Amino acid sequence: MQVAPSILSADFGILGDEVKAICDGGCDLVHVDVMDGHFVPNLTIGPVVVEAVAKASTKPLDVHLMVENNTFFVNLFAPLKPKYISFHLEEEKHPHRLIQHIRSLGISPAIVLNPHSRVEDLEYIINDLDMVLLMSVNPGFGGQKFIPSVIEKAARLKELIIQKNASALIEVDGGVNDKNIHALKNAGVDVVVAGSYVYNSEDYAGKIRSLQI
Repeated sequence: MQVAPSILSADFGILGDEVKAICDGGCDLVHVDVMDGHFVPNLTIGPVVVEAVAKASTKPLDVHLMVENNTFFVNLFAPLKPKYISFHLEEEKHPHRLIQHIRSLGISPAIVLNPHSRVEDLEYIINDLDMVLLMSVNPGFGGQKFIPSVIEKAARLKELIIQKNASALIEVDGGVNDKNIHALKNAGVDVVVAGSYVYNSEDYAGKIRSLQI
């Protein structure tokens, strides 16, 4: 299991140190939540801050867009060369076109599904994706409780990936901890995002290791 701590839960007063701490603690990716105050009722960070994160990080960035006007934000963050850029299927009229655009920039494209969104809507684009991010909370704020139905949803997504002979990874974001990590692993999840679980502890490395099963 790969672990991508979300800097949304970090202390932004010492953000560079917080990013270095999770990298030194053995994380696999650094998860960056970008919110525009429109698609979700919260406003987070822009490219200037993410550029600082990229400089502090020794691990690849995993940029999760929770925005309207996805193409604008993709172009805004692409120069920072994250490993992944994910966008919400609910907010994109032409997902296949945007997937191709992200890949043309040398970045791995990923799609995000909100808790209510259907796995079946990915049937005809799953082979074009490098990752699918399943939200296990409602997007917009850290520290929410895990929605258990995502475990069944991940298992159904895994079936679709196998059926289509696709290679997309499955990522889950929201309320992940050592109590649900085994169920997520058994459902076929490859990557987990953990914000408050890691950053609200005194031992970042220990928390990260507890999820790398």
